[in-house]
Amino acid sequence: MPETRPQTLSRAGRPSRAEAEARIEELLESALDLFLTHGFERTSIDAIAAAVRMNKRTVYARFADKSALFLAAVQRAIARDVIPVAILTRLDSGDVEDSLVAIGRLRIEHFLQPAALRLQRILRAESIRFPQIADWHFELSTLPFMTYVAGLLQRAMDEGRIRTVDAAQAAAAFMSLVVGGQVRPLVAGRIPSPGDIDRRIRFAVDLILHGLLQH
Repeated sequence: MPETRPQTLSRAGRPSRAEAEARIEELLESALDLFLTHGFERTSIDAIAAAVRMNKRTVYARFADKSALFLAAVQRAIARDVIPVAILTRLDSGDVEDSLVAIGRLRIEHFLQPAALRLQRILRAESIRFPQIADWHFELSTLPFMTYVAGLLQRAMDEGRIRTVDAAQAAAAFMSLVVGGQVRPLVAGRIPSPGDIDRRIRFAVDLILHGLLQH
């Protein structure tokens, strides 16, 4: 019986699948950095390929053009930006106010991470040219978060703690007041102190819940 050759090739030969995938990940990460630094228009495939020491033909073998590479890089960043629902579940103390404050704090702290801020800047800069990236971010990141908040509010309504309204609209108000209003200055580089962040979150949560209190 002939001797079986190992499946993994040496570095001197053709790269293994794992090595090829790692190179594509490196390509997408570098592309995202360059698109953020220089914008879509002023970033070239040549510059991206050079940044990762990759032949331009190799880039075009995987991505038809610069737009396809940009969309792949942003989609990857969005998928990595998602906060798992399991983490939100662990913040549910049973008290709707405490839970909402904890969830709002988590969301803001997440946006303070360099990768999340970078993604937000790209979304804001290029969503007009590529509207699908805003849709992807909403569907993958914002909507599951908002749906979970709606569930917390619905439970409080069912228990008679707050008056019954449209839970989805109440969750959207939470996202706008607690998250949206704070993200804009964060993206612009105006980072408030932890104390200011906490006060703003508590004020917004208090405002929402007092608007829903039983009369």
